[in-house]
Amino acid sequence: IKTDNTLWMWGNNERGALGQGNRTLYSSPVQVPGTTWEQLVTNQFAAMCVRTDNTMWVWGQSTVGILGLNENGTEYESPVQLPGTNWRAINIGRECACATKTDNTAWAWGANEFGVIGINDTSDYSSPKQIPGTTWKDVRSGNLESGGVKTDGTLWVWGKNAGGQLGQNNTTAYSSPVQIPGTTWSSISVSDEFMAALKTDG
Repeated sequence: IKTDNTLWMWGNNERGALGQGNRTLYSSPVQVPGTTWEQLVTNQFAAMCVRTDNTMWVWGQSTVGILGLNENGTEYESPVQLPGTNWRAINIGRECACATKTDNTAWAWGANEFGVIGINDTSDYSSPKQIPGTTWKDVRSGNLESGGVKTDGTLWVWGKNAGGQLGQNNTTAYSSPVQIPGTTWSSISVSDEFMAALKTDG
């Protein structure tokens, strides 16, 4: 994304992930239509972007419903709007996506192995499902684990925990958010096998 809010993409376009309305490979930047793009996230075959009007747009391959359009396996070569006009921040993992809205609610969708969506089950969902709570500042997903920071500075995690990546002093999987001790957390980063977070107290 440039400072004029134009969006540019390049590289492999096998699944239409470059948003050009085709599957042509581009070895230099090409513009995605529109001039109000603000925040972009991608994985191997899909892209999601929030515009300045808080609408969310998705394209590429919707494997396990990761595009949130209530279907599975469809491929989109151009941006398609996800319902809603108050999306704030987005994140995409390998097979799961999550986002927060301007009302501080958090939402997730896609593959849900080990409860990575955080709604107390392990069913896959092809449209956004609300994670419990109304005070989320940000949420992040990796491969099979997720985490989020709330507006009160608390840190919560859920999903796969085989390597202890949820910080609970065990290797138990959790399908609902569980709290990591502390109230001064400011941000979180989620990888495929570990997590890291920053505190405001240094």
